[in-house]
Amino acid sequence: MFAYTLRRLLQMVPLLLAASVVIYALLALQPGDPLEELKRQNPRMTAEQFEALKRAYGLDQPLHIRYFKWLSRAVRGDLGYSRTYGIPAAEYIFAQRLPKTLLLSGLALTLALVVAIPVGIFSAVRQYTLADYTITFLSFMGFSMPVFFMGILLLYLFAIKLPELIPGFPQFPTGGVPPYLWQDVRSGAVSLATYLGQWAWHLVLPVLALSYLQMAEWTRFMRASLLEVLSQDYIRTARAKGLPERVVLYKHALRNALIPIVTLVGLAIPGVLGGATITETIFSYPGMGRAIFDALVEKDYNVAMAALAFLALMTALFNLLADLMYAVVDPRIRYS
Repeated sequence: MFAYTLRRLLQMVPLLLAASVVIYALLALQPGDPLEELKRQNPRMTAEQFEALKRAYGLDQPLHIRYFKWLSRAVRGDLGYSRTYGIPAAEYIFAQRLPKTLLLSGLALTLALVVAIPVGIFSAVRQYTLADYTITFLSFMGFSMPVFFMGILLLYLFAIKLPELIPGFPQFPTGGVPPYLWQDVRSGAVSLATYLGQWAWHLVLPVLALSYLQMAEWTRFMRASLLEVLSQDYIRTARAKGLPERVVLYKHALRNALIPIVTLVGLAIPGVLGGATITETIFSYPGMGRAIFDALVEKDYNVAMAALAFLALMTALFNLLADLMYAVVDPRIRYS
């Protein structure tokens, strides 16, 4: 297991280098000049000053030279400064934005797992019943509904329409909790419970929008995987021995049925972090996804590069973690 893990970690190095080259090239090939906004904000800027600014940001050099300079700084932990906010890109992404995205994504994944696995089991053991057909229909709706549409629909219903139609209906807020509220907590003006309650209230709609697709996908996979396992010979043998159906289902069938789910969950975590870009933008949630969107619009390349490279790293790491979890779920699988 150790040799396999070490080999996979070493294989990640060229993979991440290739990913960083592609990301850097795509960002650099965006139409427009990243300094044009600064020029528009300062119409008195002369051509000489503009060229000096270009040299200061290294934009007068060829693309490959800029990439290798960025890479040499990145391996030392220096991801550059945000042109928009004037602070290190690493501090802006990993200290200010990533914790909020981890909170949102963690709650969404937890909710999806808590709902999808029991519902998938329920659907499988009641195959071809009305409940199974209903769950299947809702799952297909989840597959066909993009995240942005689900987010806009929830926003329209719970933040706009229902509060207008039903007197006293609670209006779900958008965005994150105002930063000053934490200062009020530290000063004692607001209790910690009130602060946490505000965060929970602001997270309801984004979590639902982000988790719905995963719920639908994992419910269908859980149902299909369990039905396949229940048709195996060893399950029929266990039933023939007179074992209770609960023991057959949860002790013999479920563990093997969870193997595909482990893969899906491991690979879905980076996808949820990346998919949070759309959700956070719709709900004005101040996370890493919204920071990526703003950085692309404002051509703040250091911020975008730091965030996208981090997502590439997470994809590679959780891919490895999913493979390693096979051995935990299924004792027949060994890496040597």
